[in-house]
Parts: sequence; C-alpha cells; structure tokens
Amino acid sequence: MNTIRLTMAQAIVKFLASLEVEIDGRVVPLFGGVFAIFGHGNVAGLGEALAEARDLLPTYRAHNEQAMAHAATAFAKAMNRRRMMACTSSIGPGATNMVTAAAVAHVNRLPILLLPGDTFANRRPDPVLQQIEVVGDPTTTANDCFRPVSRYFDRINRPEQLIAALPEALRVLTDPAECGPVTLCLPQDVQVEAADFPTALFERRIVRWRRPAPDRDELAAAAAALKGAQRPLIIAGGGVKYSLASPTLIAFAARHGVPVAETQAGKGSVPWDDPLSLGGVGVTGSTAANALAHKADVILATGTRLQDFTTGSQALFKHATLIQLNVAAADAAKSQAQSLVADAQAGLSGLSAALGGWQAPSSWQKEARSEAAQWLRTVDTVTAPPRGNALPSDAQVLGAVNREADREDIVVCAAGGLPGELHKLWRAAAPETYHLEYGYSCMGYEIAGGLGVKLALPDRRVVVLVGDGSYLMMNSEIATSVMLGAKLDIVVLDNRGFGCIDRLQRACGIDSFNNLFKDTVHQTLPAIDFAAHAAALGAVAEKVGSIPELAAALERAKLSERTHVVVIETDPALSTTEGGAWWDVPVPEVSRSSRVGEARKTYEQAVADREKM
Repeated sequence: MNTIRLTMAQAIVKFLASLEVEIDGRVVPLFGGVFAIFGHGNVAGLGEALAEARDLLPTYRAHNEQAMAHAATAFAKAMNRRRMMACTSSIGPGATNMVTAAAVAHVNRLPILLLPGDTFANRRPDPVLQQIEVVGDPTTTANDCFRPVSRYFDRINRPEQLIAALPEALRVLTDPAECGPVTLCLPQDVQVEAADFPTALFERRIVRWRRPAPDRDELAAAAAALKGAQRPLIIAGGGVKYSLASPTLIAFAARHGVPVAETQAGKGSVPWDDPLSLGGVGVTGSTAANALAHKADVILATGTRLQDFTTGSQALFKHATLIQLNVAAADAAKSQAQSLVADAQAGLSGLSAALGGWQAPSSWQKEARSEAAQWLRTVDTVTAPPRGNALPSDAQVLGAVNREADREDIVVCAAGGLPGELHKLWRAAAPETYHLEYGYSCMGYEIAGGLGVKLALPDRRVVVLVGDGSYLMMNSEIATSVMLGAKLDIVVLDNRGFGCIDRLQRACGIDSFNNLFKDTVHQTLPAIDFAAHAAALGAVAEKVGSIPELAAALERAKLSERTHVVVIETDPALSTTEGGAWWDVPVPEVSRSSRVGEARKTYEQAVADREKM
C-alpha cells in the first residue's frame, strides 16, 4: 500500500481539497473554502496546513466564529446542499461560539464541517489556557457542547483515526437523510503529529448525491389516498429546494390540479404568480393557504418536518389525511402521517405516474385560484406606501424593497417579525431567491448569512433585511463582506427594540416590558446611528425617512460597488393582521392582571377548539 506522511491537520486539508461535485455539467470543488479564526489551539496545526494549500482550498478570515459558521451554513443552503464549507476555531470561546450556528445547520438539515481546536490529548500541560475542567471526567471538554447539535461527532485523538473518520464525515455531510453538521474535535497537540496515510484516501473523487426512490407499497397507498381526495393540497417544504424538485412540483400541480402552499423553507418552490400558488401556510401564512388547509381532506406534505408554525400548532389541518413525502424516515413518520419515504423529486415523479390522468375536482381548483387572486390583492394593499401612519410598517418597507428588486435577486432574513411578514407578503419568483432561516429562528444570522449566499452565488444581487435588534447582535461581517468584495445590499429596519416580541407580549395581556428601549430599565435611551456604524465598518451607508426615499436609496445601492446599507425607522406596533393562524403560546394561568386573565381565557378556548378537531 502506498502511503504519504502528513500531520493530522495536513491530512484533513488534503482530503477536503480532493473532493469535487458536478453541478449543471461543471465539476467544481465540493468545499468552497474554509472560514478560520486562528488561536493557540489551531494556528500551528490547521493554520500551517491551510496556508500551504491556499491555492487549492481558500481560507477566509471572519470576525466572529458564530458569524462565520452562519455564513458557511448559508453557503450550503444557497447551493441546495451540493457544496459546503468548513470552519475552524481555537479551543474555548472560539469553539463554543460556533455551537449556536451548528444548531442552525442541524435544524435546517444543512452540511457544515466544524473543526474546533481542543485541549491536549496527552494531558501533559493540563490545565491549558481556555480549558474547561470537568471534575471526575477529564475526557469532557467544551467541545462536548457540539454533541447534541451534530449529526456526526468525533474527537480525533490519534492522526491515523482520520482514515476511518474522514470518509464517515463525508458520508453524513452528503447523505440526503442524515445531512447536517459534522464536528471533528482536533486536540492541538494531535494536529501537528504525523502519521503514514494511504494515498488512496486523497485520490480525487466526485461526490454523487443519491435520490432514494419511493417504496412500491407506500407509493400505491399515497396514490390511492389522493385519488379519493375531493380537496387535496400540497405543502412544499425546504426538501423541495434541496432536491432541486421545484420544476417537478410545478408540473405535478399543473397536471393534477392540486394547489400548493409553502413553508418558510419551501417558499419560492412555486412562483408567486403561478395560478395554483397559495403562498405561505400556517401562523404566518396567507388567507388563501390557510382557508384551503382548513378545508383540505388530503394533504401531501413534501420535504417538511411540519413544525408548529406550519401546522398552526397542530390545529390547522388535523382533520385531513396527511401524507408525508420526505427523504428522512423520521420526518416522514411525524404527525401520525402516512409515510412516503423518498427524495422529493423522485417521489413526486413516481406519484404523478401512479396518478395517471387523475385531477382534483375543477370546483376545488377554481376555489384555489379565486382565493389566491384575492390574497394577491390583499398583498398589494398591505404593502402599498403609507397614507396615515407617521412611520412605515415592516410590510410597507418590504413592499418597497420587493417592488424595486428584480425577479432573480435574493432576499435574506431570519428571526423576529420580518420573516412572518416576508412569508405572507414577499413575492418570490424562484427557489433560490427566498433565503430565510426560520427553522432555528436565529437572530444574528442575517448579515452573516447574506455573506454566505453571496460567496455561493457571486453573480446574484443579495438583499439582506435585518431589524435593529439582530443588527446589534451581529454586524461584524459587514467588514468581512467589504474585505472580500462580496457586495451586499442591507436594509436595516429600526423600531428601537424588539418590536416583534413586544407585540407578542401585549397579545398575552402583559404590559410592554424590557423589549422596546423605552420600556427597559435605563438612564439614557440610546440614539444609535446605524448608518454611521455601518460606514465605520467600510460600507456605503445612508439613512432615509420615507418609503419614496427608500426606493431611491435602493436604486443607489444597486449601483454601489461595495456593501451598501440603508437604514429606515419603522413603527414597532404595526404588523399585518391579514392571514395567519393560531400559535400555541401559553399564557399564565394565574395573574394579578385582568388583561392576562382575559388572554388566558382566550388561550384556553383555543386549546379546547384544537382538541375537539
């Protein structure tokens, strides 16, 4: 057997650089690069190896470990999991900073390779700088925090362990069902130790993605259920995008006359102006999608795990026969569904063939088209420039951005009230144009995520929508975007606090408290100049005072050669009341507040109504 002597770190880098994938007829590297923030735990090991391989595997320096892992996650999402990135940090806070981002990738089933440094395997200098000591268990380190948020977790205590660990890590990263974060903990002493590795481990290989076909019996059962349906509905989830199944879904809906509603992750699977497109479904859904979900007798949920925002906390369509088409058997079995385990594209194709010429009743199709058309008129009204309110609502800002954007522009957002408004109101023309992180609803993802999308799709315009709360949590990658020439257009909606949670707080009967700046314990209310701050990070930045000014600023941003930030103040009290479904947010059973007591009665009635279904 031919071997090559390498350090553990050199072997990891050489392996990653050997991997390729074919996309649209072109063979490209599987790994788009490595985000690295060096410290004593990785600079001498992985740092040396990455420096030597910089021409084959680019290394990008970020400003925050959580942000760089968000960017890597967004890169994988923008590439529909066909390409990915790795992230390396030192031990201690550098490593634990990445845990939140690992959770984001885990929830959203996205591949990311995490390479945190670790304490000494030989333990001779223990305790070392930044080491977490667990009395009674010296094998535990800070990196054990990654265990529940990793699809595959390993600690490499000998260089030769990579011979087994690297292929297994690659399998999980590229498995359509198991896909998610992989964490390889790298003790800093082992990173620099050498071993003889088989040269076959580093031979060039093109990674292939499997498309599991549906089981014959499950397919027959699903087809039988649909053929008996009078009011069928499709719910499209993120799996439709990951499977590249949008054209298949559009053709399925048209051939069989089945309307389509979309989750946050699935939005854009069907163009907003398709006559059978109902828009978002659930808590932040359209009146069209939710009206038909209430009436549907068979629901084909495709590529979604049906979390509570989609199901209206299990109250929206409990009455319907549910078919779960999902590549992951664990997801296909959720919600007492009839399972159809398969890749979304393969499953829809097989199901369409089994259905033959069957179509949903024409009356149901007509109702779907009518509801969809009415909802589009509602969106026009809600997103129109303000006429009475002094400050614009989020919806009015989104409307201005959407009207100015081209059909191929990509919108990026996460967490808070903006995703709800986007799910209801944004007109997405194609799958990749709508990039929302709402599986983990992680504040701070937005700007870092925009950077990852831009690195994945450098020829596309990327528009980031971010509230002031998320901006204050994580904004450092504005500087990274300027440094890398990865130009973003960022719109900051400033409502002077956490407006979304303030509205939820008041809906539960509780007085505003600790969400908006004015309702906090304070000596001085901060007057934050977000435009000046963004300019200090290297961006072109401006503040506008109205929707017409915003529209003009967006045109200027489109022409800017570097990241351009536009700030606008919004009204924290306003949100879109049209659409939506019930969401189970428990209200205190006992309170001295009469308003809380009334909210509790409303909540108990909603729970009772759900249980009666």
